[in-house]
Amino acid sequence: MKTFILFVLLFAFFQGQACTVIVAGKKATVDGSVLNSHTDAGADCRIRVVPGQKFAKDAKAPVYYGIQRVDLPLNDNGKILGYIPQVEQTFTYFQSAYSHINEYELCIGESTLSQRPELQVDLGEGEQIMTVEQAMIFALQRCKTADAALELITSLMEQYGFLPSCGPESECLTIADPEKIWVLELFSVGKGWKAGSGKPGVIWTAQRVPDDHVAIIPNWSIIKEIDLSKPDYFKASANYMQVAIDSGWYAPESGQPFIWQDIYAPTPREWATNRFWLFATTFAPSTAPMKSRKTQNPFDNLNQYIQFVEPLSVYPFSFKPEKPVSVKDFMDFQRSTFSGTIYDKENDAAWYYPGKDNKLVKSKLATPFPSGETQKLMKTTRRRAVARVDGEYGMVAQLRAGMPKGIGGIYWVFQDNAYTSPYLPIFTGVTHIPEVYSTYDPKQYTDNSVRWAIDFVDNLLYLNWQDGKKDLNNARTPLESNFFKRNTEIEKEYAELYQKNPKKAAELLNKYTQECADAVMDTYVRLRNTLITKYTNNKMR
Repeated sequence: MKTFILFVLLFAFFQGQACTVIVAGKKATVDGSVLNSHTDAGADCRIRVVPGQKFAKDAKAPVYYGIQRVDLPLNDNGKILGYIPQVEQTFTYFQSAYSHINEYELCIGESTLSQRPELQVDLGEGEQIMTVEQAMIFALQRCKTADAALELITSLMEQYGFLPSCGPESECLTIADPEKIWVLELFSVGKGWKAGSGKPGVIWTAQRVPDDHVAIIPNWSIIKEIDLSKPDYFKASANYMQVAIDSGWYAPESGQPFIWQDIYAPTPREWATNRFWLFATTFAPSTAPMKSRKTQNPFDNLNQYIQFVEPLSVYPFSFKPEKPVSVKDFMDFQRSTFSGTIYDKENDAAWYYPGKDNKLVKSKLATPFPSGETQKLMKTTRRRAVARVDGEYGMVAQLRAGMPKGIGGIYWVFQDNAYTSPYLPIFTGVTHIPEVYSTYDPKQYTDNSVRWAIDFVDNLLYLNWQDGKKDLNNARTPLESNFFKRNTEIEKEYAELYQKNPKKAAELLNKYTQECADAVMDTYVRLRNTLITKYTNNKMR
């Protein structure tokens, strides 16, 4: 048991503080879709369809610990901590480390948050058994709407106790459907909680994102003041303020407002504030609350006098973008490495050397993802970008109302590093995932795993990043452009076919997903061969 817990916590340690979530309401997007997303989504990048099932009235559903583990067999969810009542009918959903979406376009993203040390708890330090990844699965199995999922997840957390699985930290979930988005923030209640004690096993609040707004959760709480007189936009647990009062963190008699973000989250750190800044300057540059951090000077990231450590109060919960956003905009943001800013590791001064006439020359090795050993050798700082070389996998979900069931939702998935990977479109009516997207063993390379194919390319780029990234874009851009084009054609074919034969319509989607997966594998094998040929030392001298 101790070995099991250590293994899970090690996975959690390396994934903690990694996820970036951005969302957009239906009036903030170019096509009227709701957008949800999630980067760095856990170790188990294997995606599989779990069909809806029927159960007996007295059936019980197991509560697992270890769902994120990639070292277990594909359908092994780890250790059973307890049981809850099962429902008679579940819905089809897509499972992975964090299961994101179901057949009804209900979609959930996740971002780990930091919380006060007094609230932290690990497995075995109380009777809490409900992790967010398990609660997400229950919601996707049982709910069709964001409202229903919010109610279910919070009730499960209150009754069975919130058990953080990313170390001792807390969690945020973005719960979305084609109509709305809720941001749900969960803080644990510390050690020693007892089931059946009458006390909620979680402290939570939720705020709805306005339909014409966008928002970011960069591993930090974003909810500020809570107005429960507006139940369409705010909800909270009964103990949301009382825990702070009892702990001496808030005094109502002070006359100060109750600021959730300030009270339950610790002092912010730069790996969160830099992403707040990037999001604001990307989608509303003229109204961004902080000064520009853009620069082409490779020495500016060493200059502490131009690096602001701002209070989180300058960033709103959400804001209206200056122009409508698209799926492609979200993909581009997930691939961000802070290029052209003081956080740009690709433009670090350590990559430059004197050339002719003592003019600085940028090394072909310059990468936004220097390894830990490279950073030590270069004696340079570490920066947290949005894209991460150890990102495991992630997604952008496009949720569209008024479309036939099966094609209204598109689950755009990347593997490994968002910077390097293409996005595979998976319609929510798909009933089978291509083998290359459900196969991955980090301990053994295989040719039938898209994760390994992308990781191979990612590693070869280090031979000559500056030229190799051009080869990457030349291969990936037409691939993804064709996906967008073909999606429109498939949607039309599906709508016509579904009226005549729903089974064949589903087969159409499965066939198309396989076609796209084959294209990804073919493209990245050819790209791998290009990089090996051009940049390894196998050259005629």
